[in-house]
Amino acid sequence: MRVTKTVKKILDNYGADTPGTKANLARILCTGKLAGTGKMVILPVDQGFEHGPARSFAPNPDAYDPHYHIQLAIDAGLNAYATTLGMLEAVADDYPGEIPLILKINSSNSWATSKDQSINASVDDAVRLGCAAVGFTIYPCADHAFEMYEEFQMIAEEAKAKGLAVVLWSYARGGKLTKEGETAIDVSAYAAHTAASLGAHIIKVKLASDHLEQPEAKKVYEAEGIDISTQAARVRHVMQSSYNGRRLVVFSGGAKKGADSVYDDARAIRDGGGNGSIIGRNTFQRPREDAIAMLNQIVDIYKGKA
Repeated sequence: MRVTKTVKKILDNYGADTPGTKANLARILCTGKLAGTGKMVILPVDQGFEHGPARSFAPNPDAYDPHYHIQLAIDAGLNAYATTLGMLEAVADDYPGEIPLILKINSSNSWATSKDQSINASVDDAVRLGCAAVGFTIYPCADHAFEMYEEFQMIAEEAKAKGLAVVLWSYARGGKLTKEGETAIDVSAYAAHTAASLGAHIIKVKLASDHLEQPEAKKVYEAEGIDISTQAARVRHVMQSSYNGRRLVVFSGGAKKGADSVYDDARAIRDGGGNGSIIGRNTFQRPREDAIAMLNQIVDIYKGKA
């Protein structure tokens, strides 16, 4: 593994972390077709737990098999593969060291009546399975948000002490937030800043719309002339809110949509200075050949070739 100047510069932003944690961040940044560029494409597969197996995998029945996903991530040359405890236990012994693994420690499901998550795995599980990082979700705005922050603090402290990197899904949901507000630019920027402030190494947020949800924030955006007119401008503002780009931020792909929309999103992330995509359903719900072609195109976009 060659650690480039670009990656070394990124690692310099994590001065409080141990050599072990930095080494695992470097593993993620220096794996796959985007190795060394500072850009990442990560495959996340926790949707079966979150939404149910049929909603997640029926469009491409091969995806019911845990081996399908990790092999897809490896063959597509991605930076890392993130999934739940059971999914990792089903494959980790068959692919040791072939791709950095991220253990998703908490999850919700489609039956839940409140915006909360259960903790279903441990940092020791991540160490046992050879993971480079743990993943965790928080719901800023939810009634249980502060409890989730406290749970994350304990997980992150242990992970860092054991040399793992920490990835934080920061999805604004719940409370008095409107559906439109879940992707509002002021809310998304706030969610990213919250994740950075909680100590995440890699932050995952949704791409933002130009909607402004909070009245007091709207006054500031308008008074200061903050540019939110394009997707790239909104990505740039989210990066600015993540310690002025000193934290790694990847953006989720969301529900399955047309290929052109996926590519437009990747270009906006690239042009706005984002660190990449964490994209699941838009790839694994397509036939394997189509998924590989889509991921190759996304990689080329981040390389500036498309």
